[in-house]
Amino acid sequence: MKTIVFATNNKHKLEEVSDILKHRINILSLSDIGCIEDIPETGSTLNENALQKARYVKEKFGYDCFADDTGLEIEALNNAPGVYSARYAGPQRNATDNMRRVMEELAGETNRKAQFRTVIALISEEEEFLFEGKVPGHITETQSGSEGFGYDPIFCPDGYNETFAEMGTEAKNKISHRALAVQKLIAFWEK
Repeated sequence: MKTIVFATNNKHKLEEVSDILKHRINILSLSDIGCIEDIPETGSTLNENALQKARYVKEKFGYDCFADDTGLEIEALNNAPGVYSARYAGPQRNATDNMRRVMEELAGETNRKAQFRTVIALISEEEEFLFEGKVPGHITETQSGSEGFGYDPIFCPDGYNETFAEMGTEAKNKISHRALAVQKLIAFWEK
C-alpha cells in the first residue's frame, strides 16, 4: 500500500480524507513526520496555498505529499471568503465567528448562492499535480446541524434539503468538494 503525507494540522480534514482513502493509501499526518511548525499559507489563490504547503513538506522532510486548500465562495460577496475562509473573522480561525460574519454580511440578501471548492496539490516523484472538487449550493438563513466542521452548518448543497452538518460525515464524504478532489487524486494514482 502506498504511503504519503497529507500536509495538514486540521484533524477534521485528516479524519475526512483518511475515511475516504481507507484501505487504498496509508496516510501520514504532519505530526507523524515530526512537522510541528505552522506551514505558511500566503498565496492569493487556493492553488497557490495548496502548492505552497506541499512544497514545504517535500523540501523540508523529503516526503511525497499532498496538501489541500478549501474555500467557501459566496456569489453575493464577490466569492468571499474564498482563500480567506479559515480566517475570515480574524486570525483566531474560529468557525463560529466566521459563520457569524457571513450571516451578518448576507443579512437581507436574497442571492445566497455559494460553492465549496477544494484544490489538492500533489507532489509525487518531483512532479506537481492539481486536482479540484466543487459543490454548488447556498447559504442557509440559520445554522443547522452538529456534524462536520467550518461552515458546514450554514451550507446546503444543491439537490439536498439539509446542510453538510445535518447530513453526517458518511453522507457528506460521498458528495463533498474534498471528496470530489480526493476521488480525482485516487483516479490519478490508480491509472
